This record gives sequence, structure tokens and C-alpha cells, in this order.
Amino acid sequence: MLIFLELDLGLQQFHPLTLPQKALLDVTAPWHTIKEAQIAAGSRSVFVLLSSLRKEGWSARRSQLSSRRSGFKMASATGATRLDLDGNPIRPLTICMIGAGGFIGSHLCEKLMAETPHKVLAVDVYSDKIKHLLEPPPEHGRIQFHRLNIKNDSRLEGLIKMSDLTINLAAICTPADYNTRPLDTIYSNFIDALPVVKYCSENNKRLIHFSTCEVYGKTIGSFLPKDHPLRQQPEFYVLKEDASPCIFGPIEKQRWSYACAKQLIERLIYAEGAENGLEFTIVRPFNWIGPRMDFIPGVDGPSEGVPRVLACFSNNLLRQEPLKLVDGGQSQRTFVYIKDAIEAVLLMIENPARANGQIFNVGNPNNEVTVKQLAEMMTEVYSKVSGEPPLEVPTIDVSSKEFYGEGYDDSDKRIPDMTIINKQLGWEPKTPIWDLLESTLTYQHRTYAEAIKRVMAKPAASC
Repeated sequence: MLIFLELDLGLQQFHPLTLPQKALLDVTAPWHTIKEAQIAAGSRSVFVLLSSLRKEGWSARRSQLSSRRSGFKMASATGATRLDLDGNPIRPLTICMIGAGGFIGSHLCEKLMAETPHKVLAVDVYSDKIKHLLEPPPEHGRIQFHRLNIKNDSRLEGLIKMSDLTINLAAICTPADYNTRPLDTIYSNFIDALPVVKYCSENNKRLIHFSTCEVYGKTIGSFLPKDHPLRQQPEFYVLKEDASPCIFGPIEKQRWSYACAKQLIERLIYAEGAENGLEFTIVRPFNWIGPRMDFIPGVDGPSEGVPRVLACFSNNLLRQEPLKLVDGGQSQRTFVYIKDAIEAVLLMIENPARANGQIFNVGNPNNEVTVKQLAEMMTEVYSKVSGEPPLEVPTIDVSSKEFYGEGYDDSDKRIPDMTIINKQLGWEPKTPIWDLLESTLTYQHRTYAEAIKRVMAKPAASC
């Protein structure tokens, strides 16, 4: 019998395993120190297997699975029945996951492969972030990759028909594109999503659709004078799924093209549920961050590309450049670790009676910081994980027009109310912001530091 132990790197203690071995951990690697294992895992926690695992190899990976939060039994070597939150058996599902090759999709695929018997039909135009799941060992045969563009591929309906559940993650979701590529943004987030909703409704298939916290737009409090006492009242800035209005800027501020498209597809999904009985769940992510988020310009993305804030700041740190603060970095945001968020999604998948017809905020209100504070924290953490001294000039201010172009606008504050998801699914986030930044920046440094050095060493092209 194999014994799994979890090493808490903060406490330097071993604990009985409460989560399965990380999918990315190469158990055959000849680590000599715990630090090497930590770097290999890209995580603050490392799951250490006793030597018998090396003898057994990957075939032992699926033994002794358990759940930390959901309260139901996970599949184990003894074949114990897995139960949902209401004590009902969870049947294996076939899931059509559109956008499976992206940041969220790759982590969700890992979770499903490691902890459940579900099968995934992974739909995307890219597979780089899930290629480790598409290779041997044989147990990964439960995931099949289908390279197709949902804009114009007739195979999509067939894949949805083959599935019990469709999860739509496909979207243009980078702020730099919203006001510079508004047509592409609207088409990606509304027009391209229409067939997915239609096929699910017509074929009586359940849909989990990923929206965005940006559908809330600006807070009510942002329209009050800065010194007005009501700005400090939670009802003027905490965002509730069933109560908060959606407030956007003027039409010429094309930055709102994304939020408007996302809101309209939400309304269409809700209408399909009301009129035609579509079983749906809508997810509103609040700044999910972690390994494999976005890209690093010039390495695994276009040199002129502008990723979201975490990858953007990571790129600056890797290049030892000052972090650019748009309009002083005064916007306030909350950040949730991708591993926490994926636990919430798994609960939605396996508890349809509690999730159907619901809109869920998924965020961490305890991890609220300004963008400027985030830059300062990332600078400190990166120095720790990389061993490099902090930047002499850590940040510089740039205008939103200079950074994003004409037509940019923003919300002042995004703080999620967590009442509904806690009531329906019992979920709450657990990872503090310092820990999630350490895990993420360890991954960024391990993955990109040498590649950045090679890119920067290349001579500039002459005119």
C-alpha cells in the first residue's frame, strides 16, 4: 500500500495527504532536496511520495484520493462511492470543455484528471498548456483533444451532443484588446458563444458558462465625491449577483465592449433557462491568478502583446524593468488563487441541483489590494524567489491612454459578495495573497527566467 505525505514548506512539517499528487509533478525526478521538489512542482506545497511510488510508477497516481473541502468521498483504490453535497452518488460525466487549452481550462482539466472519473472532450485551437495531459500514461485517456475554432466548425454541435455537460471558457479577455479590437472582442464573447448556448438548449445539455466580474462595471460609490461617507458603505461597492446594477461608461469608451458582450450573453442564457428550460450555471471570476496565466511577450506570446496585470508585472520583473502603473495603480482589485477557484468549479460540476440556474461570484474579498500595492508585493516576492535584488526604481506611472490607447476606461473597485456560493456550495477561498504570489512567481521564474535572458541577449534588428 502506498503512503502519501504532504510537506508544508511554511511549517516544515509532514501531514497526511489531503489532496492528490499534483498532475505536473514528475515523480521519477531524482530530487536531492525539498527545494528542488518545490521548484519542480511550482507550488508552496509539495506532495512527497514514499519510495514505493517510484517502483510502482505512474499507475499508482490514482490511489487514495480525497477532498479537502467538499465533504464527499472521492474515488479511491477501494472503489468507494463518490457522493455530492446532498449525499447522492456522483455519476461519471462526459464534459465538452471549450477553451480547455487556456489558463483556467488547463487547471480544470488537471483537477478532473487527478480527482474524478469524468471524461473531457477538450476543445481549443491550442494545446500547449495541456500537452502534459495528452501524453502517456494511459489513465490520461479520459481526455481527448479536438483542435477546432468554434467560429466556423460544424463538429462543435456533435461534441456537445456527445457530452453530458458543456463548459464554455472561450473568450478574448485581455483589457489591452477591449478598446483596440472592440469588434473581435464583441464577436468572441457574444456572437461566437451563441451557437454554444443554442446547441445546449436544443439538445437538453447542461451549460456552465464563464462570464466575468466586469459585467458589474463601475460601482455606485464611484459616482459619489471621494470624501462622501457613503463611499465606505458596503452596499455602495460590494458586488452582489442578484442585487448590484451593471453600470458602464459611455459608448465612445470602447473598453466596455467586453463587459457589454459578456452581460448580453448572460441575459440570453438566463432567458433560455426561463423560456426553454436550459440548465445553466454562470461563473463570474474575480481576478483568478496562478501559474500558466496569459503569456510572456516575446517568449510564448507576441512581443508587442500586453497581457493582464499579473503576467504584465511578471514580464517587467523578469526583465528587471520598472513595473508600469496605469493612472497611478489606484484601482482596487481582489485576487483569488486558481487552485481555490477550480475547487469551486468542481463543486458546480458535481452538484447540479445546487448550481443550476445560479450565477456565482468566485473571488477572494480578503485579498483586496490596489494595483500599486500588488506591484510592490510582487517586487518583494520576486526578489525572494529569484534571489535577485529589488529594482532601484520599482514602478513608473503611465496614463491609461499611453498604455491601452484611446477609449480606455475602468472600474474603481471590484469586491465580490460571497453569500450565494457559500450558501449553495459551501465554498470559500483559502489562499492568502502572499502565498499565491509566491507560488505563481516561483513558477514564472522557473519557467521564463532563462528564456528571457536569451531573448534579451539577441542583438536588436537594424533598420
